[in-house]
Amino acid sequence: MDIKICGLKTEEAVRAAIAGGASHIGFIFFARSPRNVDVETAAQLAEIARAADVTTVAVTVDADDAFLDEIVSAMKPAMLQLHGSENPAHVADIKARYGLPVMKAIAISEIADIDRIAPYRGIADRFLFDAKPPKGSQLPGGNAVSFDWSILTELPPGIDWMLSGGIDAGNVGEAIRVASPPGLDLSSGVESAPGVKDIGLIAAFFEAVKKAR
Repeated sequence: MDIKICGLKTEEAVRAAIAGGASHIGFIFFARSPRNVDVETAAQLAEIARAADVTTVAVTVDADDAFLDEIVSAMKPAMLQLHGSENPAHVADIKARYGLPVMKAIAISEIADIDRIAPYRGIADRFLFDAKPPKGSQLPGGNAVSFDWSILTELPPGIDWMLSGGIDAGNVGEAIRVASPPGLDLSSGVESAPGVKDIGLIAAFFEAVKKAR
């Protein structure tokens, strides 16, 4: 099972995620997010992850081509995560422009939301299923809220995906039991405050995953 720790901004947090056994590390480029990181810092931290053979992911929200060009050129991510309202044609264009695999985030709150993945099948390389933002939130993800994971048992076969949204050491065992996800993605679940990764919480999360598995 892949595990992606997202929203990292410091070397200490990157090394803690690597030590815990993260398969993916995500860097968020979205000014409204408390996890926003500048391109230069992300590029430096990505080098640490690459040296440990950890997949680097650049997370954007409806970014324009100029910003994506800057991110890809400097950070050299192994994957792009699109967490905005990017339509299938735009996702296809981004894949073609950079020659990188793309993970498309889909917000879930009810079983009907599963149908939203259909237009992206064959275009997105992987899906990230996250909870819909609470009313008033300006963030598409990282809101520390979850959804009914049993909805994901209705997914059609042959889809590669990760589960996100309100996951932490206390509930990851239940998430694994209910949804059997091929991958987990978390950010707020290992933070002591919004955007502040906690080394102890990162270690505790990986320990909880080991126990659950």
